[in-house]
Amino acid sequence: MTGGDQMSPTDVGLRYLSLGYRLRRVVDDGMSAGGLSLARTKVLQVLDRRGSVRQAVLAEELGHAPRSVTQSVEALEREGLVERTPDPDDGRSKLVTLTPAGAKALAAGTAAGEHVLREIFGAMGDDRLADLDGLLDAIEAAMSPTAPDTRNSLSRKPR
Repeated sequence: MTGGDQMSPTDVGLRYLSLGYRLRRVVDDGMSAGGLSLARTKVLQVLDRRGSVRQAVLAEELGHAPRSVTQSVEALEREGLVERTPDPDDGRSKLVTLTPAGAKALAAGTAAGEHVLREIFGAMGDDRLADLDGLLDAIEAAMSPTAPDTRNSLSRKPR
């Protein structure tokens, strides 16, 4: 939009969602080039933070279906980044643990992601970065449980 054109909240929201999706892809691409995707980094971060956990707990923590986590863990195990062992308290369950190689991969993946974010957001300058941080606070506040329910507003016409 230019000059006097005014964007509706829906237009801005949809642009924000689109940009967020693109940002995630750029970060994921940068992390993958460093050896570990964003999704796999998240799995390793949970293990780094929580120690050995059951796969069901890992799935819950990540907000993913257990089957998806099983596939991710199996792939990470094949690469030697995690190890699965029987849960001593429940023989039907497996505990997943970060290996030393997984910790090394996590550090490299995290560094690659941070580099991409510094490149993108560092180019904004301190004042714009502070403005963006304030805008993100406002968006977060508008999504709080006490904010008006706007989940179905995409189907409404802007005022």
